[in-house]
Amino acid sequence: MDTSETLYWIALILVVIGGINWLLVGLFDFNLVTAIFGDSILTTIIYVLVGLAAIYLIIIAATRPARRAAEVRV
Repeated sequence: MDTSETLYWIALILVVIGGINWLLVGLFDFNLVTAIFGDSILTTIIYVLVGLAAIYLIIIAATRPARRAAEVRV
């Protein structure tokens, strides 16, 4: 497994965790991240990491068609 694939899976896991947290907030008004880590700097770091992971996955998704076209030409 190369570095970019590892980074992809880490980003995907973080975004899934963030999505589940938002589901819980929307349905039950329960914030799992805050419940686990409290109102600390660690909670803020987790939110920042989830947001960065989402941006990374958006970039990967946006450039995927271009990457596949380049692979076909080679």
